[in-house]
Amino acid sequence: MNNYHENCLRVGQIAPDFTATAVVDRQFQKVKLSSYRKYVILFFYPLDFTFVCPTEIIAFSDRYAEFQALNTEILAISVDSEFSHLAWIETERKMGGLGDINYPLVSDLKKEISAAYNVLDPEAGTALRGLFIIDRAGILQHATINNLSFGRSVDETLRVLQAIQHVQANPNEVCPADWQPGAKTMFPSPSGSKAYFKSV
Repeated sequence: MNNYHENCLRVGQIAPDFTATAVVDRQFQKVKLSSYRKYVILFFYPLDFTFVCPTEIIAFSDRYAEFQALNTEILAISVDSEFSHLAWIETERKMGGLGDINYPLVSDLKKEISAAYNVLDPEAGTALRGLFIIDRAGILQHATINNLSFGRSVDETLRVLQAIQHVQANPNEVCPADWQPGAKTMFPSPSGSKAYFKSV
């Protein structure tokens, strides 16, 4: 039990830093998490050349410009090698590949990053579908983990990112359930709560 608590990553903590090899524009590059002076969507997926994984990777890539507009980088990570990543990118989508994508695919061959983020499935030897939103100060603001058989929502990731950015820009406000940009927020006090519910 003590080991669990020692390794239990929680929101509000500094996100574990790492340096790893990634495929960027079909080239191998070293990436370091703490070098990004922006928000980061960090998501883990089980394996290259699988089934749900490419739908997620492609969906995030297709909407990369929306994340860029919010000063946000995306990093995708699996326990595959950079060589496997490159082969997957160089395979056409209609043949089971990714084709070109707009953000780095990071190799976690030693499984150290997956372990640091508590998404490593020791029996399978792969990562669960963990998704983390890290702010510009390197603080972990959001974490979700899906089991292997179902994918994640780009829309919901964008919504949570926008909520994080809103409350950081407006520290006297909080965002209620299903908040969307432009919707009413709430002041976190008894009178603020009453005012919010009177207005909706």
